[in-house]
Amino acid sequence: MSTEEIRAIELLGRASYGRIATSMRAMPFVAPARHIVSDGSVLVRMHEGLGYHQACSGSVVAYGADDLDPASGVLWSVQFTGTAEIIEPTPAEVAAFGPEPLSVDGEPFVPVYMRIEPQFATVHSIDYGSGASSAPRHLHHAA
Repeated sequence: MSTEEIRAIELLGRASYGRIATSMRAMPFVAPARHIVSDGSVLVRMHEGLGYHQACSGSVVAYGADDLDPASGVLWSVQFTGTAEIIEPTPAEVAAFGPEPLSVDGEPFVPVYMRIEPQFATVHSIDYGSGASSAPRHLHHAA
């Protein structure tokens, strides 16, 4: 694993949610997903009812997660590509995901799990220094 891939995996371990991207019926899509890092791989939990896992399984996907909280002083974003495969996680891996949502888009949540072996990882960071005083501010315009 390259230094960039190791750093990407380390940062992913700090975030709980990310976005998975691939195509479905020749149209690109991005969907939120819960993830954990396990043995250098990224395991993703999604809602089976949306069918996104079927488009991802066996395909090259992009996955990204970030911490864009300016109060932290350092913002980071991780993106990688890899092939996704549907898996049956171990009980310890299921426990690491934490509680399941009750529903997704009004449907009862039914989990499906995928493993993604990261390849072509990229990490971007923006350093504002310590404290929120260095962070970007929102501009408000009066009408």
